[in-house]
Amino acid sequence: MGKNECPNLHPQSMCPAFGGLRVLTRIEGATVCLVGDQGCLYGLTFVSHFYAARRSIVAPELMNVQISGGTMIDDVRATIKKIAEDPAVTFIPVVSTCVAETAGIAEELLPEKVGNAVVQLVRLPAFQIKSHPEAKDVAASALLGRFADFDGPKREKSLLVVGEIFPVDAMAIGGVLQRIGVQSVIAVPAADLEDYAEAGKVQACALLHPFYERTASLLEEKGVRIVSGNPVGAGAIAGWIERIGEALELDVETVRKVAAEEKEKAAEVIGKFGNLSGKVIVAGYEGNELPVVRLLLEAGLEVPYASTSIARTALGEEDHRLLSMLGTEIRYRKYLEEDMRAVLEYEPDLVIGTTSLDSFAKERGIPAIYYTNNISSRPVFFAAGAGTVLGMVAGLLGRKDVFRKMKEYFTTLP
Repeated sequence: MGKNECPNLHPQSMCPAFGGLRVLTRIEGATVCLVGDQGCLYGLTFVSHFYAARRSIVAPELMNVQISGGTMIDDVRATIKKIAEDPAVTFIPVVSTCVAETAGIAEELLPEKVGNAVVQLVRLPAFQIKSHPEAKDVAASALLGRFADFDGPKREKSLLVVGEIFPVDAMAIGGVLQRIGVQSVIAVPAADLEDYAEAGKVQACALLHPFYERTASLLEEKGVRIVSGNPVGAGAIAGWIERIGEALELDVETVRKVAAEEKEKAAEVIGKFGNLSGKVIVAGYEGNELPVVRLLLEAGLEVPYASTSIARTALGEEDHRLLSMLGTEIRYRKYLEEDMRAVLEYEPDLVIGTTSLDSFAKERGIPAIYYTNNISSRPVFFAAGAGTVLGMVAGLLGRKDVFRKMKEYFTTLP
């Protein structure tokens, strides 16, 4: 770090419990019992309504007197019992956060079932889980470990798809898998605990995002074949389809035919944006940034810098090697200050980043949009996803002079 450079002080991720809540609150019949302090309850109630599932979470009143007085576990059990009085509640995830005392809550002291509701402890402390995407993996693997039926017979030509994706992407994936001969598909995270049970019967699993490491380890231990990567961009689509065909031993000719068709469709869409030029920085905290960078590079754009909040993983190593070879500087476990320095160094035409970075870029007259709301809320897979993402990027790059004129106007005001 140079003498005048700002130190790295701001890691970029929301509270890990937020990622876990996105998985847990969307399950039908679930009511979360949050074991944390009152600040956790305030902030996570907001995100459970606004970002997750518009559902309330319930918590015992854990102040210093309860924690220091040793009544915490009794208060938690009483809260679980109170939640279970509602006959509509069939699942009570007990979420512990990073308050020292609540993070170490003893699972064996909690009931496994109360009334109609099964109870499952899910630990989401920030000192252990460094980003909210990885907390999705923690929650999903905890649910699979508890509910998946790994002991029964496997379903023929069955696939588990793991990843929080846009609904249109789910339909596109389902359509392609049906065409290559996949007979049964289960998707996780799921809205029904029965899906987690059925997930134990699959022969293979397609992990769409590289941060599902715990889930991958659990499934591999149970004999499930793992397929990494995702169908983003023409270059990756055919390989992804063929790997699934190989994992499930599907008809080779059929798989190759569908893979070639889908690759051609995506290549045609990307070709329509063949006149794209410009320099883009991608700096999100969702953990799925590198495939998007791959798509932008495939469309002819320059992406000198990309960052993400997750760690470098074996599941994402293929993307890492490819992007590095193509000249993209990649930062894992990124800090806001690193992203800001990248904006100054590379002077991009567009920033797809976090809200803090977007503000920094816009102050300099650089077009910038929020990655989570503009990428994670859109389809990105297959040809349709490529068209959606590249169409948005093309529109923004076409209006970059407007941002510069706005900056010039406001900086010249008396």
